Amino acid sequence: MPVSLDNLLVVGISSRALFDLEAEEDIFRSQGLDMYRRHQIEHENEVLPLGAGFSLVKALLKLNELTHNRRFAEVVIMSRNSSETSLRIFNSVSHYGLDITRAALSGGASIAPYLQAFNVSLFLSLHEDDVQAAIDSGTAAALLYQKPENALEELDQIRIAFDGDAVIFSDESERIYQTQGIEAFENHERENAMKPLPEGPFARLLKALSYIQQNCRTPDSGRPPIRTALVTARSSPAHERVIRTLRAWDVTIDETFFMGGVAKSQVLAAFKPHIFFDDQAGHCDRASPLVQTGRVPLRSALTSKT
Repeated sequence: MPVSLDNLLVVGISSRALFDLEAEEDIFRSQGLDMYRRHQIEHENEVLPLGAGFSLVKALLKLNELTHNRRFAEVVIMSRNSSETSLRIFNSVSHYGLDITRAALSGGASIAPYLQAFNVSLFLSLHEDDVQAAIDSGTAAALLYQKPENALEELDQIRIAFDGDAVIFSDESERIYQTQGIEAFENHERENAMKPLPEGPFARLLKALSYIQQNCRTPDSGRPPIRTALVTARSSPAHERVIRTLRAWDVTIDETFFMGGVAKSQVLAAFKPHIFFDDQAGHCDRASPLVQTGRVPLRSALTSKT
């Protein structure tokens, strides 16, 4: 009987996001595929340095150590590498003791068609085209920034921070703000305070994390192993609809910050997330030197109409 990934938090991550392959990427771009292939084969027994997504992956895999009879998380390497250039990646996985057994190696083709086959809940990559294709296919995905200096700091909890509009929630209200201004946005949110916001690309991921929080406890303290934060530019009166939406979803966010236009970076530095997801490049640029950051692209215009 085949193994099912249906009830697991499945993270798909590119090899370049899991490990630092920037030197190899430079070889590929400047010298071509043949030189890249030769380099990877010649160095396949050399362990790769840690990449931007390594800390989050390591932390999520620890969820499976908290209970003896079930798994909560799986990680699948989803790479444009071919099998012949991938041994260095698998050797590095083994060296770091990561419990990763599955991979999709597309040989240069797009990864997006295989996301649903592996029931991927979150896709992380440094390849913008793959991230955009994942979002367009309905999978939560983020383009990782290079890791900050403190990215590999060990934390006693998995900490994940989210922006609200266009990330957890749809970009419906954000579009009103962008096209009609703050007053129209606030009036719209006040008038629709009792109506839950539509789900955004990361709503499913947030609900999966909430489920784990409710069903998994650390053996020493009995507390949930995951802590979440919402860090949004919203402020009163636009706060009420957010609170009521999360209540309607039966989702509890541990910490919520209604910033009202104040820069998010210092709050994020204090929260110390393994990763912060935001759709705005400016917010990501300011946050990325302090915390690991992933930018969430908007769905393409063509896809959003279907």
